[in-house]
Amino acid sequence: MLALFQGSVSLGLLWAVMTIGVFLTFRILSTPDLSVEGTIILGAATAARIISEGGDPFFATFLAILAGCLGGLVTGVLHTKFKIPAILAGILTMIGSYSIVIRILGASNVSLLRLTTVFTFLQDMGLSNRNAVIVFGLVVVAASGALLYCFLGTELGSAVRATGSNRNMARAQGINTDTTTILCLMISNGLVALTGALVAQNQGFASVDMGMGTIVIGLASLIIAEVLFPVRNVWSRLITLAAGAVLYRLIIAVVLELGMAPTDLRLFTAITVALALTLPLIRDKFSKMGSHGKGGSKDA
Repeated sequence: MLALFQGSVSLGLLWAVMTIGVFLTFRILSTPDLSVEGTIILGAATAARIISEGGDPFFATFLAILAGCLGGLVTGVLHTKFKIPAILAGILTMIGSYSIVIRILGASNVSLLRLTTVFTFLQDMGLSNRNAVIVFGLVVVAASGALLYCFLGTELGSAVRATGSNRNMARAQGINTDTTTILCLMISNGLVALTGALVAQNQGFASVDMGMGTIVIGLASLIIAEVLFPVRNVWSRLITLAAGAVLYRLIIAVVLELGMAPTDLRLFTAITVALALTLPLIRDKFSKMGSHGKGGSKDA
């Protein structure tokens, strides 16, 4: 049971960075972005190829983030400059990313077993593989959350938030909404690519199909966090996003332990997201029924 919990926490912390990226576009920018399914494997492939050829893992991870930002830039330009709908622009980037990933990897997958990764130095200090991932994941999540919180508090960050709240009003205030949209997509996909790089180094390989279902995983973690931890301020929400990602991984681990076939995981995730999205509506209906009942008893 302890191993199950440790595994869920370690994976959840790595995927929490991606959840923060999805939160940026889905909640802050109010723009659905499907390019994350492509940029996550773009980040994984970039890091894996450099590490497999003897490159420094930290430098490889940094380049993976830049690759993700480039993917976000492509989506942003397609959406803002060429007026392609956001969903379609994300799909185009996602499709194009697969061909680029195969060229980067040179094969369908690249192994990282027995190679130096960003977790190696912690393992050399005596930590187990899972504990090393947990410690490193905590640092990355805390750093990502702190930097994003500081950014959103700046004038440029406020412009991004204003763009997501009301684009017309933002333009009336002199904000270049095309620039803020592109910037937000770049930051979001950079975080997603960071997750791809870390997950590839943790699992010991990068493959072209590891990005399938990324957006659903991100939304599931996001919705779980919002339903279970209904907080308002940005800093608290960033913390609960990490908790949501860990809880999602724990739920997946438990259902697999109970005997669910791995092939049913995507269906289970889709049902989980659907139920989580309908919970606020069901809760509001019950509260209204309760208030009507109290009002009727008073009138009697």
